[in-house]
Amino acid sequence: MGSSMCGHLLAKGFATTVFTRSKQKADALVAKGAVWADSPNAVAERSDVVFSIVGFPTDVREVTLGDRGSLAGSRAGMILVDMTTSEPSLAVEIHRAAKAKGVHAVDAPVSGGDIGARESRLSIMIGGDKPIVDALQPCWEAMGKTIVHQGGPGSGQHTKMANQILIASNMIGVCESLLYAYRAGLDLNTVLQSVTPGAAGSCRSRISARESSTTTSIPAFSSSIS
Repeated sequence: MGSSMCGHLLAKGFATTVFTRSKQKADALVAKGAVWADSPNAVAERSDVVFSIVGFPTDVREVTLGDRGSLAGSRAGMILVDMTTSEPSLAVEIHRAAKAKGVHAVDAPVSGGDIGARESRLSIMIGGDKPIVDALQPCWEAMGKTIVHQGGPGSGQHTKMANQILIASNMIGVCESLLYAYRAGLDLNTVLQSVTPGAAGSCRSRISARESSTTTSIPAFSSSIS
């Protein structure tokens, strides 16, 4: 996702410095004009705004607050934006640590997946000081379509948690529905064909319908740029 999001910023004319833990993952961005740096610290030293999207809260902590993290390379007036799905408490911690250094911090997790990132139509859930959030509007618009400031530090992450609860409950419902249909002896392809267009339709059921059209088994449910 980070590669696509960074690519949209490049396409809008933003000068961009990138770091990835696997350097080859940045090759396409460098070919488009991005400049490679060997650490988040080095990215910050060359930037006014640093965006990060990594895997887990532990990664966020390392990339932002670590010895070679972006905060270590920041100067007063800079903005750090973490777009990882992470912890609200960590977002608040980063905000406080950044503020002590005169740096602004924003949490802005996203929803929409790889496709949303590629098509620049992510939903971006933002927590942080409103003047800073507003100043980044051209960046948000390069990456997403639904851009909502939810409140102060950590609010973006709390909103993403609400999003994940909705997704989890929906996935459980789809699994139970398909299991019921299977045990009733129904054909799952035709069941999904019937229910997906109606009130029971959802993103998860539409994905399941596509998956089941290519298999006779029950559907399975189941980069970092700075």
